[in-house]
Amino acid sequence: VQLVESGGGLVQPGGSLRLSCAVSGFGFGYALVGWFRRTPGKEREGVACINTGGGRTYYADSVKGRFTISRDNAKSTVVLQMNSLKPEDTGVYYCAIFTSWPEGATDYRGQGTQVTVSS
Repeated sequence: VQLVESGGGLVQPGGSLRLSCAVSGFGFGYALVGWFRRTPGKEREGVACINTGGGRTYYADSVKGRFTISRDNAKSTVVLQMNSLKPEDTGVYYCAIFTSWPEGATDYRGQGTQVTVSS
């Protein structure tokens, strides 16, 4: 199983970033795939997750209304669109296979991508 992330970077408060996760070696159409982050304030926090079969989505309260997760089953890809970013969103974001939401991130995860929100 391989998860490869792209996106991330430095953005000013109020800005947007888009993270993408390409999944291979796994039954993509029957999985919970999502993102968790490590921030200075929290060791690990589930950010968003999507059921790739039915499309149901899950979000942390801290990102509801600002982040949107979507999937492209044909490309085995999950995308996290992050808008209205805040400095407290700064951290390392990991794409992962989940067994449950929000605490069920497995060891099938990407290498992590840095998101920095700062003026």
